[in-house]
Amino acid sequence: MPKVTKPANVKGEHLVDYEEKVFEDVKAKPGEKALVTFHTVAFEGSIGFVNLLQATRLKRKGFETSVLLYGPGVTLGVQRGFPKLGDEAFPGHQNFNNQIIKFMEEGGKVYACRFALQALYGHGEGALIPGIIPINPLDVLDIILLHRNDNAFILDTWTL
Repeated sequence: MPKVTKPANVKGEHLVDYEEKVFEDVKAKPGEKALVTFHTVAFEGSIGFVNLLQATRLKRKGFETSVLLYGPGVTLGVQRGFPKLGDEAFPGHQNFNNQIIKFMEEGGKVYACRFALQALYGHGEGALIPGIIPINPLDVLDIILLHRNDNAFILDTWTL
């Protein structure tokens, strides 16, 4: 068996060159839009949280950015907590809520499908994080088509 001679990693050291950027830092041109759609369940993988971070980054790059929660994606937009709403039952429990709130505070818009909210997950509009705009299920396709008509960047998030 070969002997390992490399010293163990030490907290604070760098294992990769995180400063080198290969591509130019793209910024939105005036009037450019972005839409990030979510058809994913909260806590069922990292994609929901990662693409909330991407939506925030798009907003900061100057895109007029909207988030669409539909199907299981509405689970990202409901208020949560335990034992009371807003309490963090475990580290990271409020990641979705906190990131959506930050995104909206920075001017992003978040829409949630009323059909999925009620028919699929048994929630009313009062369960949504304040500031999320509930929409008719027929608006789900139309918001996507409106963004397409505006030549917007669309990032679709699907895990189911």
